[in-house]
Amino acid sequence: MTTRRFKRGDHVSWNSEAGRVSGRITRVVTSEIQFKAYTVHAGKDEPQYEIKSDQTEHIAMHKSSALTKLSR
Repeated sequence: MTTRRFKRGDHVSWNSEAGRVSGRITRVVTSEIQFKAYTVHAGKDEPQYEIKSDQTEHIAMHKSSALTKLSR
């Protein structure tokens, strides 16, 4: 299975507890980091993405498998 790749500025959506959310990717993470008291396990072969919500400006971190690229 090939990992989908996104880049900074891509408009994406994902499921959250509040329903479907959309936002823009602000950072591509390719190494292990601390994020909101959690360890994010990311690597060059399996990056994770920091995303800023369009509506609330909340910052989230997700794997590519959780994201869907939007056309706009």
